[in-house]
Amino acid sequence: LRKMEERKFELLEDIKTINIGNKMNVTASIGIGASGQGYGESNEYARMAMDMALGRGGDQAVVRDGEQYRYFGGKSQAIEKTTRVKARVKAHALRELLEGKDHVIIMGHKIMDIDCFGSAIGVWRIAQTMRKKAHIVSGEINSSLKPFRDRFLNDEYPKDLFIDKDQIKEMVDDSTMLVVVDVNRPSLTEQPDLLSLIKTIVVLDHHRQSSEIITNAVLSYVEPYASSACEMVSEIVQYIRDDIKLKPAEVDAMYAGMVIDTHNFTQQTGVRTFEAAAFLRRKGADVIRVRKLFRDKIENYMAKNDTIHNAEIVAGAFAFSECKGDNLESSTVVAAQAANDLLDIVGVKASFVFTMHNGIVFVSGRSIDEVNVQMILERLGGGGHRNVAGAQFKDETVDEVRSKVKNLVLDMLKKGELTE
Repeated sequence: LRKMEERKFELLEDIKTINIGNKMNVTASIGIGASGQGYGESNEYARMAMDMALGRGGDQAVVRDGEQYRYFGGKSQAIEKTTRVKARVKAHALRELLEGKDHVIIMGHKIMDIDCFGSAIGVWRIAQTMRKKAHIVSGEINSSLKPFRDRFLNDEYPKDLFIDKDQIKEMVDDSTMLVVVDVNRPSLTEQPDLLSLIKTIVVLDHHRQSSEIITNAVLSYVEPYASSACEMVSEIVQYIRDDIKLKPAEVDAMYAGMVIDTHNFTQQTGVRTFEAAAFLRRKGADVIRVRKLFRDKIENYMAKNDTIHNAEIVAGAFAFSECKGDNLESSTVVAAQAANDLLDIVGVKASFVFTMHNGIVFVSGRSIDEVNVQMILERLGGGGHRNVAGAQFKDETVDEVRSKVKNLVLDMLKKGELTE
């Protein structure tokens, strides 16, 4: 095992060279359990390691050594599953769980973005159709989400659709169910305490799993190849019941979540992504209306342009820059937009934009196809997708974090761990 680890499980790369007329590369997923108390525990560790490898997109080896996970490989793009059998099975399982509960609480990640919001709204509509009392946990939101949320603050929707996290604990009882959307790491959820208070937990997410996962979920649907949580919820809506009627504000929010997470359908998109978008379009999603809601303030545009203007190109392929967010409502959004735009520069394989928000340094990592930014930021406690990832750092300056990421990139580049 130690020799295989030293060689970075070279079998993973060797197996891709198999060519017997196949159009797609052969890939392997390996799960290994070590340091268990006996055969049974090591076997359980190996099963957990395999689940983790598949939950992270496959084409990798995961070693669970006691309580620690070690990851090898995982550089190639996750392959989209063209069959919808799993989505149908998960939708039916979710319906059965909902039928046995009276109250549904929907929770996303901290500083909710539009994909998180749109998927939460989709689950809320499912619960409403099944005549369940449902609420969405509301915390801090970024400025780009405000126009979408404002469309739900009227007489058409209940006043308690969004509830403050401090109000929730009073509502929890045995008939309460928690649905976690767009996140699978407990520490990043809006209210981590709820994960221990509520027994029936469902997780719907599209981010690659890390060693920190929600362990007590009764239903976990984590698909790293999906473009967005909104894509997954759109499929569930189609299978869970025939009588679900989505209103314009709801389909717009779900469609917008897909637009943002795919960067206008140019990243992480598969056949099912466009099928889900077509379904939302048929249900009344308005492309022009969504575009108008995405329009930005002039100060955000100028800050984004400054961020791009001051970018530093490292090793001829990696763009690093800082977004100064002193006068911005939400510097994290502007940083993410700038990171996306830096990829339009010839030769840039990956971009990293750093910004300080509420005393925390946020990193937005982006790439097109050759570099896995999730692998890079995961080593620093972050995570996300192969092409879209992020990390947060407390009690550090932007310069310290920037230097840390830069040194890691150069080290991984030197060892040949970045590109396929």
